[in-house]
Amino acid sequence: MENERERLAALVVLAAEKRALKKAVCSKPADAGDVRTELTLRRIGGQDCLQAETFRRDNKALHRNLPVAVTEELVALLAGYGQVNLLTAAGACELRCGKRGTVTLLGAEKLQKLLDGMQKDADAVPENDRKKQYILHGDEPFLRLLDVSDATGRVKDKRQAKFRQINRFLELVRDCQAHLPQEGTLRIFDLCCGKSYLSFAAYHYFANILGRDVRMTGIDLKPDVIAYCGDVARRLGWDGLEFLCGDVSRYQADRDADLVISLHACDVATDFVLERAVAWHARVILSTPCCHHELNHAIDCPALSFITDHSMLRQKLCDAATDALRLKYLEAHGYATAALELIDPEETPKNIMLRGILRAHPDPAAAERAQAAYLAARNFLTGGHGNVQAVLCPDFRG
Repeated sequence: MENERERLAALVVLAAEKRALKKAVCSKPADAGDVRTELTLRRIGGQDCLQAETFRRDNKALHRNLPVAVTEELVALLAGYGQVNLLTAAGACELRCGKRGTVTLLGAEKLQKLLDGMQKDADAVPENDRKKQYILHGDEPFLRLLDVSDATGRVKDKRQAKFRQINRFLELVRDCQAHLPQEGTLRIFDLCCGKSYLSFAAYHYFANILGRDVRMTGIDLKPDVIAYCGDVARRLGWDGLEFLCGDVSRYQADRDADLVISLHACDVATDFVLERAVAWHARVILSTPCCHHELNHAIDCPALSFITDHSMLRQKLCDAATDALRLKYLEAHGYATAALELIDPEETPKNIMLRGILRAHPDPAAAERAQAAYLAARNFLTGGHGNVQAVLCPDFRG
């Protein structure tokens, strides 16, 4: 049985060496948590490799890179599946495992001859070298301390999504850079900061990449998280970054804010974040909400009953309506707003970034229209009760 899998492994390697490998699809896995694995030829760091992409039943995909050689790891990978279909530019073959443990390799001899007779296609280079130009590279010290990267600076497999999220956030920060003061000390707040990935990323971007003088404060209710983040900041020697334990809704800033950020502040905590940012006249606000519950409990709109009668659609409607109201609240306070995609929704459904940029020239009439639109929309959604806590907007509660 192993001989058949070794023969198949040799064919995979030969097809890769001839640059004729399309893919090897491994199905009927022994591991119940897997769906399938696909082997393809990729070039990474100037070297050809076999990339194994394993699709899991929890909707995750795992990647590992193998050398273009018949190795024990490659044979073991193939042994974990009951069926493997090898597809090449020259032809195909198939490995099947029977119920009694028999292993059959179909079409191998023909494919071997076809591959042996092929010339190496030098132009068929598997282009996987198109690296996304991330702002961070993975070897930054703060990423290692936050367990995103290992000691060598390689981003850990299980932290790839977080790494992409951090970089996407920095791209959005970079896009807003022109709206921040170009001189002097930048005052930045991360409200409901949690483990503060964004705090460290933003501080690194402004202080270490752009060379700006930065004073940044992260605030959260959890003492253990704040102690952890403070320790990381001290180990990095970042004197301009501090972490405080406290209630965001009651915190008073020492001066107006230049940038206020927040990632996944739960439910109405996002509204406290926006209310504080507005009170501090923040030049730029970047906030990604988390769960949306308040409006879902308070919605009372017969005109929308054809949606709200279905719980899943009701939740989606309330999610969108809550964030739209939040943006309208910011517009009523002089901000130009946008709803942006933070990361791929397949990685997390909590992927909407609310952006507010304080207008350089206030427009009182536009602000009044936005306030009126906010109140009208809220009354429409809540049947005029006006008791919904979502989008707190204390100055609009009346």
